[in-house]
Parts: sequence; structure tokens; C-alpha cells
Amino acid sequence: MSELQRRTFLATTATGLGITGLLRSLGPLSAADVMLGQGIARFSNDIEPLVRFLEETPQESIIEATARKVKAGLGYRELLAALLLAGVRNIEPRPSVGFKFHAVLVVNSAHLASISSSNEDRWLPIFWAIDNFKSSQARDIREGNWTLPAVDEAALPPSTEADASLRVALDAWDESAADAAITSLVRNAGANRVFELLATYAARDFRSIGHKVIYLSNAFRTLQTIGWEYAEPVMRSLVYAMLNHNGEPNPGTSDLEADRPGRVNREQSAKLTASLIGGVVDDVATRDLVRTLHDCSPTEASDQVAELLRRNVSVQSVWDAMFAAAGELLMRQRGIVSLHSVTTTNAIHYAFQTAGDEQTRKYLLLQNASFLPMFRDAAGRRGDLSDARIDELGSTAPEENVTSIPEVFETMGKSRQQASRQMYHLLAAGGDPQAMVDHARRLVFLKGNDSHDYKFSSAALEDYRILSPAWRNRFLAASTFQLCSPSEATRPLVERIQNAIG
Repeated sequence: MSELQRRTFLATTATGLGITGLLRSLGPLSAADVMLGQGIARFSNDIEPLVRFLEETPQESIIEATARKVKAGLGYRELLAALLLAGVRNIEPRPSVGFKFHAVLVVNSAHLASISSSNEDRWLPIFWAIDNFKSSQARDIREGNWTLPAVDEAALPPSTEADASLRVALDAWDESAADAAITSLVRNAGANRVFELLATYAARDFRSIGHKVIYLSNAFRTLQTIGWEYAEPVMRSLVYAMLNHNGEPNPGTSDLEADRPGRVNREQSAKLTASLIGGVVDDVATRDLVRTLHDCSPTEASDQVAELLRRNVSVQSVWDAMFAAAGELLMRQRGIVSLHSVTTTNAIHYAFQTAGDEQTRKYLLLQNASFLPMFRDAAGRRGDLSDARIDELGSTAPEENVTSIPEVFETMGKSRQQASRQMYHLLAAGGDPQAMVDHARRLVFLKGNDSHDYKFSSAALEDYRILSPAWRNRFLAASTFQLCSPSEATRPLVERIQNAIG
């Protein structure tokens, strides 16, 4: 077909389909509008326009503009993928893997909330996360406007050397070498192999109060939904986050407090011959470990876990104790550090369940045990800890009896301690834990104003199913110290989202 014939065909077809008028109504699109800055990470053609839409639409109109796209046919999976990618390209996990970076960390939590909610609430969490991304993006701009750089293609190791190169780079805390190695590994290996390698490093240090392993688990869980084809930029961001050490001397050649338990547990896990399969569920062993974790050192915690395994106590009993101890810290001091003991235990448990290598699983188990006293000590530096003990829940009756889940949540607005006792007695008497979970999640949608409201609730309301019956009600009762209460103000953003998608 000649050039003249081709132009005539296109013009005739556009007119016949009514496209000419549509294109005119959209306004001109300059070359600058479709160009990305040099040196910036680029995504595939199928998702790049949607990512740029999230990046460039102002916060004051992003909810309404996204709602219009949804009504026009934009799917949930595509929106979730674009939100994660917009976060990893625009928000730096520095100076800590937290703060503004929660816009990335919370994506999986918002997703879990969405798929667990009723039909009328299903869009609320993801739209909230979009607005949260815009706030974090603005903060990142104020702090220097970091952007994930383009891949240095010339630096990539051969595919056959990617695995070894990444291990060397992570051991040396070498950011540029690790970036090149993870890129090569993602391009040439499957998700399972990448996860196995990163799981041995994400929980090796206590910096950023658990956010590194939280990012590992949440990133892989989100990629399971949106597809491994989007993994490269996410894994590059993850490795960059894992190597954050707050301007301290190189941890690979230093002896810093955040790294010591990891080194001890690396050696101990290598020597631990006890199997993680089978074993005896032992409630007495669980209670003893909870009591130990109340005031022990990180080394004492991992030593006791190793001893329980050698005594053929089941892994279930160990996890019961660690989840319970995390919940107990909430009872001792409600707040930012304590809630991260729950979300970090959730993340390490996911990594433990997902990893196939026995050595990695033992290491993660011991590291979680060591982290719990470190969380306790970090909380103690922020204020006094009470002597509350989760295994004593139910030993005293609540000041007043309640007969429904909503009544307990009403009590939370007056006394979290009283509400926890009410919740325990109500559940122990046969109350429906799912009704409690549904009520709690609905309140997060309406009252949640912070990433931690979503992160904590998604972790805690998922984890209670993991615990043995003897500890499940205690864990849920302890969570009342951090869940949203009906006395908190309903966020204006909720009405805005409902109006936009209604």
C-alpha cells in the first residue's frame, strides 16, 4: 500500500468510527507529554500510561479521576499493579524503610482488606492507598525528589553468575552491585528462586523495626496477584531497601547492635539438627516461652526456641508463643513499636511458610524470637511498659458484661484494657471471631487515617487463624489495644471515595 493510500485509509476509517471527534475532544498531546526523563526506570507499555496517570494527577483530583477510569472499565488488578509500581519508582526507602515509604509497604495490606471486605466497601482500601501514595509522593519531592534510576545494563552479571553475585553484594552491603545482580537474577530466574535468596537476608538486621522483611513478604504477596512480569523494579526497590543502614558504618565490616542477633542465629541455625516437621503441640512449652519473652534477651529467646525444637516441641507451639508475645507487647504499651512486633511476626511467618530451604526456615524462626525482645526494649525506650501478661487474660472478670461485639468496640473508646477483657470473655463464651474481624475491618475503612491502621489490622486479623485455639482468643483480645474504635472520627476521605465510585 502506497503512503497516500495508507493515509486515506486511516482518515476514512477514523471518520467512519467516530474517532476523529473523540481525538479532537481529548486535546493535543505534545512529544514532551509522552517522554520520560532520562535515567528513570521505565515499565512495560501496558502499565506505563496508568503509572504515569497516578504520578501526574494532582492529589486533589486523583480519587475522582481514578473512579472515572474504573467506571470506564479499568480493572482492579491493573490498578493495583500501577499503584505498586508508582510507589517503587517515586518513593525512596530512605532515610528509613518506613515513614513516607509506607505508601509502598501498605499496598498488600490494602489489597488484603479489599478482598476480605463486603461488596459495598471493596474499593475503599485501594482508593485510600492511592490518596496515601500522593501524600508520600509529595513528601518525597520535598525531601529531594528521588526516582528509581534506569538499569545500568552494562553492569549486569551473566545469568549464570547472578545468584552468586547477589549474595556477595548483599554480604558486602554494596548497593550498585546488588542492584545489577538482582536485575539479572529476576530476568533469568523464577520467583521462588529469587524469594529463597532474599529471605535469607531480609530479616538479618533489626533496622527500621522490621520493615525490611515486611517489604519482602508484602512485595511477593502483591506480585502473586499482579504477576511476576512486574517484578524487576519491585525487586530492585526491595534490595535497595534491604541495604539501608542509616548512614552507619558498613555492617558487613562492623559489629553493630542491629546485626548481632542475626550473626548469632546464623551460626545456631546451621548447627540445629532438629526437624521442623512434626513434633508435639505443647501448651505448657508455649506458655513458658511467652513468659520468657516477657523480659529475656534476644539470645536467650532464640536459645529457648532452639531448645524447644530439640525437645521435639512442634513449630506450631513456638509460633503460638511468638504471636502471643507480640500481642502482649501491645497490652504493655500501645503504639508504633508494639504494633510492628505484630506486623513483623506476620511477615516473618509468611517468609517461613513460603521458603523451601530448611536452613532458611530455621534462621527465620530464631530471628523472630530474637526480634521480639528487641521490640520490647525499643518500646521501653519510648516510655514505661506495664506488666500486663497475655496468659492472664480471663483471670479476672470484666467490670461489666457485654453480649455483642459492637459493645466491646464501644468500650474501646473509653478503656482499651477493659475492652480486651470483654473481648476475651465474649470469645471464650462462644462469641464468633469472624464477627469481630468483620466489625474491626469495617471500622478501619471508616476511621483509618494512617498506613499502620491498615498494616496492623490486615496482619492481626489474618494471624489469629494461625494460632491454636488456646491462644487465638487471647491474641484477638490483645489486638483491641490497637484497632480502630467507633469513637474516632470518620475520615472525610471516605465520603469523597464513596461519592466518586457510587
